[in-house]
Amino acid sequence: METYSVDTEGFYGQFGGAYIPEILYKTVENLRHEYLQVIQSPDFKQEYHQLLRDYVGRPSPLYLARRMSERYNCRLYLKREDLNHTGAHKINNALGQILLARRMGKTRIIAETGAGQHGVATATVCALMNMPCRVYMGALDVERQHVNVERMRMLGAEVYPVQSGNKTLKDATNEAIRDWCCHPADTFYIIGSTVGPHPYPDLVARLQSVISQEIKTQLLEQTGRDWPDYLMACVGGGSNAAGTIYHYLDDERVRIILGEAGGHGIDTPETAASLNIGSIGILHGSRIKVMQTEDGQIIEPYSISAGLDYPGTGPMHCNLYETGRARVIPINDDEALEAAFELTRLEGIIPALESAHALAMLPKMNFKPDDVVVLTVSGRGDKDLGTYLKHKS
Repeated sequence: METYSVDTEGFYGQFGGAYIPEILYKTVENLRHEYLQVIQSPDFKQEYHQLLRDYVGRPSPLYLARRMSERYNCRLYLKREDLNHTGAHKINNALGQILLARRMGKTRIIAETGAGQHGVATATVCALMNMPCRVYMGALDVERQHVNVERMRMLGAEVYPVQSGNKTLKDATNEAIRDWCCHPADTFYIIGSTVGPHPYPDLVARLQSVISQEIKTQLLEQTGRDWPDYLMACVGGGSNAAGTIYHYLDDERVRIILGEAGGHGIDTPETAASLNIGSIGILHGSRIKVMQTEDGQIIEPYSISAGLDYPGTGPMHCNLYETGRARVIPINDDEALEAAFELTRLEGIIPALESAHALAMLPKMNFKPDDVVVLTVSGRGDKDLGTYLKHKS
């Protein structure tokens, strides 16, 4: 049977691998050799799951959204990652990676962030574990996610505004990798999404898979079966989507629907819909679909959502798209904004702009009344209130 999981070489089909500078070879190889035995060990699992329960507040609820269900003619369940400590799914991964870093003897943490949620999550776990932390963030994102920047600083992290490129997530990642190249011995790079060289996409997906593990248990309790007809999530780098679908990758009964950032439209230069319009290339250590010119120069992405403003998508999702296992729908800025206001008014939940890209797929679907649909609300909308207020109708 075909599997959509990673193979022993770090590839999902033709996507993935580890394309890294020589100076990082030993560091990445050490991680590749150690990550599975560490995260599968009983003492890691015990500490990790206890913290997920007592510190993060898991399991996150699976909520039957009755008014939205009525609107879209299905049984719509929302996986409420917005209710986690720090307000998004990012904490699941940051917590797991810092426990791994500690067991590998690393003493300094770096991270990149776009919307700031991964930066906040990393700063949070560094405060918890008493480790120094530097977060790289594009200067444009520092401006549009000011509240998250202040949260990181309050938690004791150093926030480094990146001035190169278009000053967003890609550029922050470039700077973080440069730092890592300069300090490979003592520094652990907590990557926030299912991107980067192997084993990062698999490591992040495994740590986020607590989401789909809970969905199975919660669906069984609420519906009498442990699988939905549809799984829906937003996808940028791909971590909340990977966590949502992890335990259902090879279950063909479940249809996977992902929403990526269309920006002003995929027929315009202002978009971040790399799965729909990208071509195969190497970015940040991995073979993925990227937005690039004919001679391989990265095309700057655009999205109203800082967390989806990235010119590529992780290798797991590239493979799901190329094989047809997942349907990927580009969602434009105005559609995402409309969806955010709709959820707020119908269910009293203000979603992150990233999550609104998943919600905006609902009007494009044709559900049957008995279809069970699980949609992940990856984060809460506090950080995006400035944007929402600007566009309030």
